[in-house]
Amino acid sequence: MLKTLDEKPVFDLHSARADILGADYNGEGTNFALFSEHAERVELCLFDPTGETELHRLDLPAMEGGIWFGYLPGIKPGQVYGYRVHGPYAPEEGHRFNPNKLLLDPYARELRGAVQWDDALHGYTIGEDDLSFDERDSAPFMPKGVVADPAFDWDTDEALRTRWQDTFVYEGHVRGLTMQRDDVPEELRGTFKGLATDGFIEHLKHIGVSAVELLPVHAFANDRYLVDQGLSNYWGYSTLSFFAPHAPYLHTGQIREVKEAVRKFHAAGIEVILDVVFNHTCEGNELGPTLSFRGIDNASYYLLSDNKRHSFDTTGTGNTLNVAHPMVLRMVLDSLRYWVQAMHVDGFRFDLASTLGRESEGFERDGSFFNALRQDPVLGGVKLIAEPWDIGDGGYQVGGYRWPFREWNDKFRDDTRGFWRKDPGLIGAMSERLAGSPVQFNHSHRPATSSVNFVAAHDGYTLWDTVSYTQKHNEANGEDNNDGHDHNISDNMGEEGETGNQDIIAARIRRARAMLGTVLLSQGVPMILAGDEFGNTQNGNNNAYCQDNEISWLDWSAARPELVDAVAALAAFRKSMQLSKARFTVAETDEPDVQPTAAWLHPSGEIMSDGAWQDGDLRCFGLNICASLGGDVLIILNAGDDCEFTLPEGDWILRIDTSRDDVACEDSASGAITVPWQTVMAFARVN
Repeated sequence: MLKTLDEKPVFDLHSARADILGADYNGEGTNFALFSEHAERVELCLFDPTGETELHRLDLPAMEGGIWFGYLPGIKPGQVYGYRVHGPYAPEEGHRFNPNKLLLDPYARELRGAVQWDDALHGYTIGEDDLSFDERDSAPFMPKGVVADPAFDWDTDEALRTRWQDTFVYEGHVRGLTMQRDDVPEELRGTFKGLATDGFIEHLKHIGVSAVELLPVHAFANDRYLVDQGLSNYWGYSTLSFFAPHAPYLHTGQIREVKEAVRKFHAAGIEVILDVVFNHTCEGNELGPTLSFRGIDNASYYLLSDNKRHSFDTTGTGNTLNVAHPMVLRMVLDSLRYWVQAMHVDGFRFDLASTLGRESEGFERDGSFFNALRQDPVLGGVKLIAEPWDIGDGGYQVGGYRWPFREWNDKFRDDTRGFWRKDPGLIGAMSERLAGSPVQFNHSHRPATSSVNFVAAHDGYTLWDTVSYTQKHNEANGEDNNDGHDHNISDNMGEEGETGNQDIIAARIRRARAMLGTVLLSQGVPMILAGDEFGNTQNGNNNAYCQDNEISWLDWSAARPELVDAVAALAAFRKSMQLSKARFTVAETDEPDVQPTAAWLHPSGEIMSDGAWQDGDLRCFGLNICASLGGDVLIILNAGDDCEFTLPEGDWILRIDTSRDDVACEDSASGAITVPWQTVMAFARVN
């Protein structure tokens, strides 16, 4: 690695390659390559190890197909670098080149430093319009790329390839998961090293989790307006780099820490899924900073309006990544393949995935991005989950994706919350959710595991807050409680927020267990929000995106064992009965060639009639399905008062009763039984 100004490196043109983008170390030197279709000249800037002193500026000597590249012998892992890109500064034509602005390599694998907000980070002069040109050097305020060491001994680690039928997803935040865990050394909390500690992994194994879905771990920037308020972009949905992990999540600062964590999770039988944000970046609209893509080639990397001076925004964040451009699409696919092949992650959840399917005519389920994923020999075999909406016209697309995608199902969330709140007329909707939402997903050869079922996720109330608050309480966000949505479908059950009333607490636990039971006993893929298994609260904040503090960090000291044990019992029952099916269950049918695999039951024991489905006061019903092991399973949901339910003929074993503190049980049952208020029951009958 270069350390002095006297060691000016010389490019080796013979060894340079245009086919590998980024900074690629081959054991003897590093190949640098950057795509910019409209650039006229690209300078590689080399810095000292601190990233504070610029040592050299070197023009990349070759260009093919818009890829500027050069190979430098002797440049080793640890070298800090950035780019300055020359070209037209013509905002009205979509071009915003400004070589005074140091730019981060989109393919950088490691970063040194963080964005330090200063007006010099903007390509135009703050205080003037965006047609002006700012000549200040932004390097002192910019994070830089670092040449990464690709070497790592994976030993025998391989992708787990857990079947979707056996998948149980746990959504959490790298930092928030461990910041308040006493068994994690303080210096490791909030990092991948902290995440990979034995205590946390044992907890996941205890409750039956098969996959951890991490909120964005790609490097991101804290928005300036949040920093000015003493807040931060805690969730991380403001991507700066699609290859580098967020530096504060690395105790060592090196990417091998992520690999070590993935390897340890795999050894415990737990997959790692990343929440990825390819719909937009942290640079915002045309008034935002010039940190990377905007200065490298604004007209290629971003969608622009008809008036090319302005960004085209379908995400509500100011810009939209132009994945329809072949080289931007390649960058996205390269990123995904890198995280699978080099980092061994097992899948991805795509934020605002509808944006990625936007073509000239709007959302297209067979768009270039989705088709590229489906045919890719690496990516087609990992877990792919869509957040099936964005804020643009026609952006709500639940059920609109093709195999192999699975989708977050907010219909499940809303109907489940409403049903257990005792909203009228939801028996029909709840039966759909229990059966895997076939109206949405039973088409185009999609399996019954297409729906990812949840009642709470990072965006909104936690499960405990859903049963503790009627109104949102986002005052800490600094927007006078005007941010966050009001459609919470929640119920404080008698008193807003924390209470010492033991009856209310008991009722909340009862309802929370019933909702967890609904998630884990429904067809589809269950997902819970980290902390919901023990009653974690955000004090009624349903938009804690900017709260990197005790509001968002899991409070393990307040864990409620009644909920933890319930989740463990429910997950164990689901697994032991192989309850989840790849094919949708079929109820009574007039088709002679179709054998029914399910029956919907009225509390009377009779098959649900049309009149019963229309009964707005009915709160209890059952689903009898043939489990994969050859025995019947009967699931009863009762959102109302105690209800007498007549079981089908035969001897049944009550295996799950969420009204009990000990949810798992082995009680014989037959004939008429009493289903307690706000309870999920599951029975098994072996043929």
